Amino acid sequence: MKILSKLATFALVFMSAAMITSCADSKKENNEAAVAAEAEKESPAMVIRYIDEDSLLAQYNLAKDINEAMLRRSNQFDSEQQRRARDIQKLASDIENKYKSNGYLTQESFNADQNKLAKMQSDAENYMARLQRDIQSEMQQNTIQLNDSINKYLKEYCAANGFDAVLRKSASFYMDSKYDVTNEVVEGLNKRYNKVEKK
Repeated sequence: MKILSKLATFALVFMSAAMITSCADSKKENNEAAVAAEAEKESPAMVIRYIDEDSLLAQYNLAKDINEAMLRRSNQFDSEQQRRARDIQKLASDIENKYKSNGYLTQESFNADQNKLAKMQSDAENYMARLQRDIQSEMQQNTIQLNDSINKYLKEYCAANGFDAVLRKSASFYMDSKYDVTNEVVEGLNKRYNKVEKK
């Protein structure tokens, strides 16, 4: 009888301990769930969209205007380079023809034309180098202006729409097209750019 009583007491103590442990585990799980829920409230998942930068640059009026201006500058550079090369070639040809036909009466007059040709070549090289630097500087300034315009608009756009980030399509391997906001961004950029142009 004593053994049975001891066994019953032991079983009762064991069940009580098991219930306490079970309650503690349940409280621990509830606490962990509450902590996870609180963390989720504090740091929800990021809201990300993307733009196709090629489409944006092809449709944004500022980018198109900059591209046209750079194309004109490139054509100007090519035209000037060809014109100066023709002038140099013509003078070199004149000197050669004059030399072959014994048109130079003195070595000094021949040397004077040779020096004139060398100066023309040097002036052309210096001018073309300066023009190229000017065009590159202009291109850098235009790139800065374009990037600033896009970045400033995207900051406002994200704040207005609750987006945490807008990525470039080329920066990812795959993004679902439902996250593409290129057209909205282009429309907003063009509205703002046209408004500035009317002033």
